[in-house]
Amino acid sequence: MGTLSAAETWGAAETWGAAGLFTAVAFVAAGVLGAVQPGTGVPTEVVQLTQFGPALGVGAVALHRWRRTRELLRGGGARELRRVLAVLGSAVLIVALTVLGYGWATGGVGFTPQGALHHPFALIAVAQLVGACGEEIGWRCFLQPLLRTRLGAVASSVVVGVVWGAWHVPVFAQAPAYAAGFFLATVAMSVVLGLALDGTGGRYRLLLAGGFHTLVNLGLLLFMDEESGAVLPMACFGLSCLLVTLVRPARRHTPTPKQARAEAPAEAPAPRSAPAPTTLRET
Repeated sequence: MGTLSAAETWGAAETWGAAGLFTAVAFVAAGVLGAVQPGTGVPTEVVQLTQFGPALGVGAVALHRWRRTRELLRGGGARELRRVLAVLGSAVLIVALTVLGYGWATGGVGFTPQGALHHPFALIAVAQLVGACGEEIGWRCFLQPLLRTRLGAVASSVVVGVVWGAWHVPVFAQAPAYAAGFFLATVAMSVVLGLALDGTGGRYRLLLAGGFHTLVNLGLLLFMDEESGAVLPMACFGLSCLLVTLVRPARRHTPTPKQARAEAPAEAPAPRSAPAPTTLRET
C-alpha cells in the first residue's frame, strides 16, 4: 500500500507538524479567497473560491517537504471497479436518502429546474468538480493519508471529518442543531471516503473523492435548500450520511505502518552449520 511505503519518510513530529501547517494555511487561505471573491466576478453558484484553500495548504507543506509530499499524494496503486461503485454509489445514496427523508417529513420535495439556475447546468457541474478537487486534494489526498500513517483508517477519517467540518466557518453562525447536522455529515462522509479510498492514490483517488463531493453538492443544489439555514434539511442530510456509513459493507482491516511493523513476524535465526571435523576420528 502506498501509504505504508511513504510512511517511512514521515516521523511523528513531521506528521503532526505537516498536518498543523496544512490546516492553518487551508483555513486562512479559504478566508482570504472568500473575501476577495465578490471582487473577482466569479459567481458562488458556479464555484466558491474558498474550495481552493486546502490545495494551497498542500502547496505550503510541499514548499518544505516537496519529495515527501509528492510521495504521499502518489499513494498506492490499487484501482478496482468496486471502489468506484462504492464511492460514487454512496454519494447517490446519500442524496436519495436525504431527499426521501425530507419529503417524508414535509410531505413533498421541490426540484430546481435548470431554467431556474442563473448559469448553465453543464458549466456548474464542471466548475463544481474543479472546486471539489481543489478541496479533496487537501482532505482526502493529503491529510487523510498523512494521518493514516499514524492512525487507523476510521480514526484518521474521523479526524479529517472534524477538521473538514470546522473549516466551514460560516456553519458556526447557524443554529446549534444545524451545525450538529453538518458536522455529522462531514464526519460520516469522511469515514465513507476514508475507508473506500484506503490504499489508493494519485489522480484516481482525487477524481473519486472529487466525484463523490460533486455528486453530493449537485444533488443538494437541485433538490434541497440546506444552505438556507433551515435545520430540517441539514438534519436529514446528516442522518442520511450516518446511515450510509453504518450500512456500508465491512472492510478488511489494514494496519497502520506502525502496527504493521509491530505485527511483522520476527525473522527466523539462520541455521547453525555443524562444526568442521578436527580429527580423523570425527570423520
